[in-house]
Amino acid sequence: MTDARPAAPDWRPGASPDTLRLRAQLLEKIRAFFTARGVLEVDTPLLGPAPSSDPQQHCLHVELPGGGRRYLQPSPEFAMKRLLAAGSGSIYQVCKAFRAGEHGPRHRVEFTLLEWYRTGFDYRALMVEVQALVCGLLGRPAALAFGYSELFERHAGVDAFATDEAALWQRVAAAGIEPSAALQAAGRDAALDILLTRLIEPAIAPLGVVFICDYPASQAALARLRPGQPQLAERFELYVDGMELANGWSELTDAAEQRRRFENDNRIRQATGLPQMPLDEYLLAALAHGLPDCAGVALGFDRLLMLAAGAAHIGAAQAFAG
Repeated sequence: MTDARPAAPDWRPGASPDTLRLRAQLLEKIRAFFTARGVLEVDTPLLGPAPSSDPQQHCLHVELPGGGRRYLQPSPEFAMKRLLAAGSGSIYQVCKAFRAGEHGPRHRVEFTLLEWYRTGFDYRALMVEVQALVCGLLGRPAALAFGYSELFERHAGVDAFATDEAALWQRVAAAGIEPSAALQAAGRDAALDILLTRLIEPAIAPLGVVFICDYPASQAALARLRPGQPQLAERFELYVDGMELANGWSELTDAAEQRRRFENDNRIRQATGLPQMPLDEYLLAALAHGLPDCAGVALGFDRLLMLAAGAAHIGAAQAFAG
């Protein structure tokens, strides 16, 4: 008789015992880093009333017994800002986050984030702290910093702020990239994102630890615009060996402007065939109450562990990589 039972699944963990021990050591050092600076560790729910409206992010949801929908959070940002508005002071947390449709050498649907907010900081001050943490943990020399515009001019041959959308898509085509119709419908920023990924990230990879800062206002998300230079968002990203590791900014505190940005995201979603997202009215009410001047950053902890362990893919940095 033939055994019809399916083959047993590979039950083994993705990360080795040595990598798991390294993970625990990194967490211990991170907590010591923030304790020394008087930053409070907090915990926020994984399920929230509204997800990110960012058209580049695709969120997971669950239907609750008895009705109602909650979203698995792609970041703890909205809840952490409610704590800030309530007077928490500087805070951090290490938590799980979820984004649908992400799978590859550097992406998983479920992953671990280190996210923190520093009251009284702007994005430049936060960059100094991010460098201290990351370079200290990885044993790397100090980071280099480049403006977004400078890198596009040098490596893509376009003005990221002035070149029109048609010319940007022509540059994408010249690089041998054929974007989908849906991606092209996402507009100018989608073309910039492709050029960043395909041309700029490989160019900065040999430089080690690199900040890219001063993004276009159209990519501000939840960031404050530069006073006197509203075309610039006070935002940075940190790359290590060409891999994006952290994304941070001076936080927007204007509730009306944040609502306008959420609504604009939904218009882009509608135009590109994506579902529109509910607005987080709790966050908007917290902003209206008053968010202190602060800066915040999200850092991919699994990617940090990849770098520390010399792993080639994110599955080797997660105990169980689904």
